[in-house]
Amino acid sequence: MGQVFAVDELDVSRLLEQWRWLCGQPVTLIARNGFGDMFLRTNDRKILWLNVGGGTLTEIAESELGFEHSLAESAKPELWFAEQRLTAFEVRGLKPNDLQCIGFKTPVVFAESRSVPDNAYVADLYEQVSFLGDLHRQIADVPNGAKIRLRIGQPPSDD
Repeated sequence: MGQVFAVDELDVSRLLEQWRWLCGQPVTLIARNGFGDMFLRTNDRKILWLNVGGGTLTEIAESELGFEHSLAESAKPELWFAEQRLTAFEVRGLKPNDLQCIGFKTPVVFAESRSVPDNAYVADLYEQVSFLGDLHRQIADVPNGAKIRLRIGQPPSDD
């Protein structure tokens, strides 16, 4: 596998704060990729993949051992860790550290992201994951291909 990011020092509660609408159960962070996606172990030992770009949470293995075995398959590391894409960004000078990830000025969930030149940048991991969690919560019920209008600002208070 390509670049390995240390996860022991990361605060999984803080990372998942804006994702509790999708992942409300207690989990342990076991790995992450260079785009901020997280691989989580549930209390019943299943492994979940939180794809922060796509806004999905998918069970990918029955156990950590099953996850490790899947990584031995040729297609799984590229699917889950996007090593070739990450290497391409590194060649362009975008190399995140353990507290960073590759972010996109126009999030990849929007079709327009493909037409934005120099869309990628090195982002703070906590800020990027939090932003994407809030964004995906807001658009979770919007059908694919629908037009939306984004409003950037403080969320409404519960008062």
